Amino acid sequence: MTLKVGDIYESELIVAYEHSAAAFGSGAIEVFSTPMMIGLMENAALNCAQNGLEEAFGTVGTFVNVKHMAATPIGMKVTAKAELIEIDGKKLLFNVSAYDETGVIGEGTHGRYIIESQKFLEKVNQKQKA
Repeated sequence: MTLKVGDIYESELIVAYEHSAAAFGSGAIEVFSTPMMIGLMENAALNCAQNGLEEAFGTVGTFVNVKHMAATPIGMKVTAKAELIEIDGKKLLFNVSAYDETGVIGEGTHGRYIIESQKFLEKVNQKQKA
């Protein structure tokens, strides 16, 4: 594992109708939706963590605590940034933020947990047999 505090990753997208609150069902207006913003933030944190893990390992999200502070119209680019700020055993804590072309649209924290992917899936699949 080569993860270290201070690692950063960015994910971006151009807002399309399918990313809107109207399409997602989280609102009636055609602007970048909060769930999509959170997903983009999680994607940045996921990739930040994965870059420092061996192939057999991955991470799962454990919590998200963010504010969505400004609307972004369809057609504008959004960039999410994740910075690893704490490693506590298998627990990872990230500062996450999102920006459109005019400034900050969201910020907060996101937790992830390191798992051994195959063992995790085997345990999850046991739920179907219960």
